Amino acid sequence: MPSHSVPKIVKMEGKDSKNMKYISLGVLIMQTTSLVLTMRYSRTVQDSGPRYLSSTAVVVAEFMKVLACFVIIYVQQGWSLRRLSVLLNSEIVEKPMETLKLSIPSGLYTVQNNLLYIALSNLDAATYQVTYQLKILTTALFSVVMLQRSLDKVKWISLVILMIGVALVQMPTDNKAVVPAETTIGEQSKSSRMIGFISVIAACFSSGFSGVYFEKILKGSKPSIWIRNVQLGLFGIAIGLAGALLSNGKSIYDGGFFQGYNTITWVVISLQAFGGLVIATVIKYADNILKGFATSLSIILSTVISIYLLDDFTPNRYFTVGALAVIISTFLYGYERKTPGDILPK
Repeated sequence: MPSHSVPKIVKMEGKDSKNMKYISLGVLIMQTTSLVLTMRYSRTVQDSGPRYLSSTAVVVAEFMKVLACFVIIYVQQGWSLRRLSVLLNSEIVEKPMETLKLSIPSGLYTVQNNLLYIALSNLDAATYQVTYQLKILTTALFSVVMLQRSLDKVKWISLVILMIGVALVQMPTDNKAVVPAETTIGEQSKSSRMIGFISVIAACFSSGFSGVYFEKILKGSKPSIWIRNVQLGLFGIAIGLAGALLSNGKSIYDGGFFQGYNTITWVVISLQAFGGLVIATVIKYADNILKGFATSLSIILSTVISIYLLDDFTPNRYFTVGALAVIISTFLYGYERKTPGDILPK
């Protein structure tokens, strides 16, 4: 009997792993697509009263993320406030220099989140989704420079295809422009699209550098992902609040911090705050091919919904070819060639 139990356990573990892969695929697609579409909708829908300030939304999202991480750590510590306080004191307060190192990626993440609001105020969701894949290029370049990683020929070819695809997507379209709160009617169309494009490019560079820097400084460190998120979030709240007061201080003083907030605003903030934490728990089950599928399906879903529901996008042949090129490059970049040892049965 014992000889038959081992294969059964292995089979069950393999099945659970496969199920988690599909769950992670669904989570990745839902998070990526829903956040972009709801954020785009919230920045373009015409509603009575003032539109919410994106700078305050970034701060609230960081606060909610930190709060969620506190709750998770509290549960992990056996629902003990004493253990929670001891852990936070030992990992954050007693290691000021290590905590301070995280202020750089935290600041960049905060800038990045603000840039994404600006981008989606000026670009349709489909164009944004495709263009934002340039973060693959920036991350690769920063990895080569900062971590001395080498890329094989296939990865370099995929990055060239990615650049060509994004360039094609930026070709003029007949999109129905929606004037965001930050722009006037005279700045519509081309200038608005340019603002959106520059914002996405800046966000891609911020994403690439902060991700690689984060990896570089944390090599060999032991704190859990939840502790790291608390550290990042605390800096994010401080930096985001300072930015909100500098850029929208008068508006906040006149209309209040939560002016223009409605149900869709809270949905966007919740997706931004909790979506990343959910992805962090399932991303380990997703291989490169699965991530490629998630990216591809997110682009397709965003395109379809932009056309038929948001009604702010009309694709042309340049977009179609460019989006296809970006999808292909994503798969190529994630492709790992198997060595003879990997191919042989075990």
